[in-house]
Amino acid sequence: MKIALAQIDYHIGNFDGNLQKMLERVEQAKALGADIVCFGELATCGYPPRDFLEFDDFIRRSYASIDALKKASRGIGIVVGSPSRNPVIEGKDLYNSAYFLYDGAELGVQHKTLLPTYDIFDEYRYFEPATAFKTVSFKGKKIALSVCEDIWNVGNENPLYTICPLDEMMAEKPDFILNISASPFSYDHANVRIHTVRANVERYNIPLFYTNHVGAQTDIVFDGGSIVMSPDGRVFDEMPYFEECLRVYDLDEVVRGGKTNEQPKDKIKLIHDALVVGIRDYFGKLGFKKAILGLSGGIDSAVTAVLAAKALGQDNVRVLLMPSQFSSDHSVNDARQLAVNLGMQYDILPIQPMFEAFETALQAQFAGMPFNVTEENIQARIRGTLLMAMSNKFGHILLNTTNKSEMAVGYGTLYGDMCGGISVLGDVYKTEVYALAKFLNKDAEVIPVNSIEKPPSAELRPNQKDSDSLPEYDILDKILYQYIEERKGPRTLVEMGFEESLVARVLRMVNMNEFKREQAAPVLRVSKKGFGMGRRVPIVGKYLS
Repeated sequence: MKIALAQIDYHIGNFDGNLQKMLERVEQAKALGADIVCFGELATCGYPPRDFLEFDDFIRRSYASIDALKKASRGIGIVVGSPSRNPVIEGKDLYNSAYFLYDGAELGVQHKTLLPTYDIFDEYRYFEPATAFKTVSFKGKKIALSVCEDIWNVGNENPLYTICPLDEMMAEKPDFILNISASPFSYDHANVRIHTVRANVERYNIPLFYTNHVGAQTDIVFDGGSIVMSPDGRVFDEMPYFEECLRVYDLDEVVRGGKTNEQPKDKIKLIHDALVVGIRDYFGKLGFKKAILGLSGGIDSAVTAVLAAKALGQDNVRVLLMPSQFSSDHSVNDARQLAVNLGMQYDILPIQPMFEAFETALQAQFAGMPFNVTEENIQARIRGTLLMAMSNKFGHILLNTTNKSEMAVGYGTLYGDMCGGISVLGDVYKTEVYALAKFLNKDAEVIPVNSIEKPPSAELRPNQKDSDSLPEYDILDKILYQYIEERKGPRTLVEMGFEESLVARVLRMVNMNEFKREQAAPVLRVSKKGFGMGRRVPIVGKYLS
């Protein structure tokens, strides 16, 4: 038996586009002699569809895609994920289902059992869990069909769940497992995914074929990396990251095992690739082509500009240099040099005259009051207004360049430097931004070295440096990581060796600035705990304040 895995960049709600991609892969799999071709979780409608699932027409169109795939299943088995209606009045209206289609008929439908409600997942809002478990018989083989999370409770060891779906199927002695997934990317998830697949294989001593999505759906990125694992626990093959791909595997060869092919897992390269895909799909799936951003001469805007050029092409990225009276000459020169290096269109719009006009307009109200963050924010908001004006006039979508460290502690101006349609670096700590910059410069100096080496500064007042307001980033980022990703409280952080007063200061900044993050652009998620759907913290909570 030959089994094809197809990892595809689906588009939520684009039924015609998703169906066309799958039909093309069906024909490709047939040409390669495959007996079965496997697509991803909720492949007909894309993942995560969220409240689109509440529209009856959305479900009707999902069924229409299944009907079209049935017609295409002459001579080949098709495994595909799609929502299905629950005929029982009690419970949720829908199941998250895996269909096995062959010769115009349904050989089996297995509903998803384990419905995650953690981090970015909210599946129990929509779906009823499965209560029946049955293998699918096909060409003399018994197949344990499963959907994503259903392999993540091996032997009931996951405390989130009380049932192990594959345990329920083992009484029928399946020959192999098929798992169709929509497993989002984070830079350490690929290793966890392989560990989980291996745990299943070691428990059941049969091969496992796992297919994943690729591409981005607004803030959520999927990396592909579909897996075939032999009964010996070796990764027979791991498909490419961030690429659409179809490969065919001979079941007998997989059973024999003895070979392995894993993808390299360099953290910074993975983050780089995820961000490029995230930008590309955000624009492509919304029908946009051109981006704009403010280029300051600093490292964040420089890295964002290079990533945007890679995702969209340098001709589709425009940058504004908006120096003030506080901008250093080298910052302007660094920004200009980067634009030249990338071959981007750039404009220089000095903001000093506009800032002085604001000062004059507010002179009476601000009389006798010192220059402070108010005047700094006015400068940031002037820049935001100029960028949005260019965005409106020319149809360019503004890319936000705020990094995760800044977003965490509120070191940004609402309606100023926090403007944007998508936040490119909002899940990348400042220290990781530096690592990205070095990665981007590995073959040639694209980002001027001065942008990397100079002390970071917003340049909103004379001789300003970020360290005037924030701890040094190498310390700040360690505290932020432990608090945000690892959910370590203040007592634990102090026990880990961080100064108590510093911990209190940093955590207070994080919690007091939740209102800013609620109003921020969607953040491309590359870590296991990004700002957005996966982190839900009250704005008015008093914890640690």
